[in-house]
Amino acid sequence: MCGIVGYTGTSQATDILIDGLKRMEYRGYDSAGIAVQTDAGLVVRRKVGKVSGLEAIVASEHIEGTCGIGHTRWATHGVPSEENAHPHWSDDMTVVAVHNGIVENYQELREDLLRNGYTFYSQTDTEVAVKLIDLYYKKSGNNPIAALTKAMKRIRGSYCFVLMFREFPNAVWGVRKDN
Repeated sequence: MCGIVGYTGTSQATDILIDGLKRMEYRGYDSAGIAVQTDAGLVVRRKVGKVSGLEAIVASEHIEGTCGIGHTRWATHGVPSEENAHPHWSDDMTVVAVHNGIVENYQELREDLLRNGYTFYSQTDTEVAVKLIDLYYKKSGNNPIAALTKAMKRIRGSYCFVLMFREFPNAVWGVRKDN
């Protein structure tokens, strides 16, 4: 089972996210990552291995922002790699998400998204879900609630998604089913 942490407030998100990921690390994970909403947009950092490796990267970059999400991964779809680590994002970095659970129909959804011009860089069901949400986000005129509602009607499985949308810089969104 994966670990998810999210934060929005007045403190720097990176410190809170890393601390939250470290608290969950005892479960044994293969990779970790964070996404932070900065003045320049969404910034994602991922690392295979322990949270301490991710912490070193984040500390050296001084990523500034008060809203973010984090994830520790136990590989289910795709081998442990930076490409398969969470968070995952839409092609234009409009939507970024972490996920716990399984999208049972991800192959069917992936094929549909390929026909709609989306490209994929990972082997994960999470990336498929993010891009499906992005498709409905754009079709809804950038309405997160409408996008999540439409996407979740198509996704089969047991899941929890925690997301951020670039146009909503101080918000973390969550949706779950049977998880």
